[in-house]
Amino acid sequence: MRTEKEVAPPPQESPTSIKGFDYIELYVGNAWQAMHFYRTMFGFTPVAYAGLDTGVRDRVSFVIQQGKINLVLTSAVDVDSPIAEHVRVHGEGVKDIAFEVSDARRAFEETVRRGARPVLEPTAVEGPEGHIVKATIGTWGDTVHTFVQRGHYDGPFFPGFRPMRNVPPAGRYGLAAVDHIAVSVEQGRLDYWVDFYQRVLDFRQSHREDISTEYSAMNSKVVENETGKIKFPMQEPADGKRKSQIEEYLSFYGGPGAQHIAMLTGNIVEAVQALRANGVEFLRIPNTYYEALEGRVGRLPEDMATLREFNILVDRDDSGYLLQVFSRPLQSRPTLFMEVIQRKGARGFGAGNIRALFEAVEREQAARGTL
Repeated sequence: MRTEKEVAPPPQESPTSIKGFDYIELYVGNAWQAMHFYRTMFGFTPVAYAGLDTGVRDRVSFVIQQGKINLVLTSAVDVDSPIAEHVRVHGEGVKDIAFEVSDARRAFEETVRRGARPVLEPTAVEGPEGHIVKATIGTWGDTVHTFVQRGHYDGPFFPGFRPMRNVPPAGRYGLAAVDHIAVSVEQGRLDYWVDFYQRVLDFRQSHREDISTEYSAMNSKVVENETGKIKFPMQEPADGKRKSQIEEYLSFYGGPGAQHIAMLTGNIVEAVQALRANGVEFLRIPNTYYEALEGRVGRLPEDMATLREFNILVDRDDSGYLLQVFSRPLQSRPTLFMEVIQRKGARGFGAGNIRALFEAVEREQAARGTL
């Protein structure tokens, strides 16, 4: 007598399993102007819009894309809106770092059970093209994480958005994906937030770095999810002679928040060359950095004169090396900026460059009178 072989059911996906970044939403003073800024300066393409004329009563939002990067630029239409208050307190900056998940309800319920602060209960948003489910928890400061479940929707971004038409063409500069988002938190709170991501979202700590210069210092740890697709380098100020760049950020932003967004590229020289031609300004790195570079990281296939010309930093770890460059702040307050990064095997975040970056920022702080 033949019996069928029993087949074990596939392992159930963890409720905190994250597929990747879904979008990053910035609250801004004027979403229309911000959309044009990121289109002309960084080459993002506007793809969707929501506002009064699409039935959304409290905000205007533009969705812009490049590669796998989705930015949502949102501004208030009512002076008493929480969006307007967020911009008043913080200036323009990141409000929501959203994750794509298989089951938004399970992700919300499990993270709240583990201690996350609930912000938005699981909600189905309906439209002619289907529906999405989203739910939101709080994290550092006024920033939130939204879980987005998209399995039953085939329209422009979210229901309530319409596709953009007659958009002037935007140059594409090879910005392919979000590599990581760096977070600044108050002194003494770094370990709390590292524990939060480990306990609530099943992240792991992957790196640690403590940096000091003649004037300032910081402590830094990196948390990432199980696949490594979501990475948050987190830093707090440490005691120093003068105000560090982390303290400057916390002061001008009015609390903890996203300090910079790192965008991955396959050719950093071409990307930076195009971005500079559009007016994006990058931090200047002293010549002494490049004089010592080969002795620190070894011989490179890249041309040293080109790296120097474009202020590109290089670091190496056991898996390879990386190239990175940092913009100056993108708004009036010295808060949010962008990083462009190219990885050639390296898994780190440029620990060997942090001191050089700190010193470059300190020169900027001195010019602003905030060091």
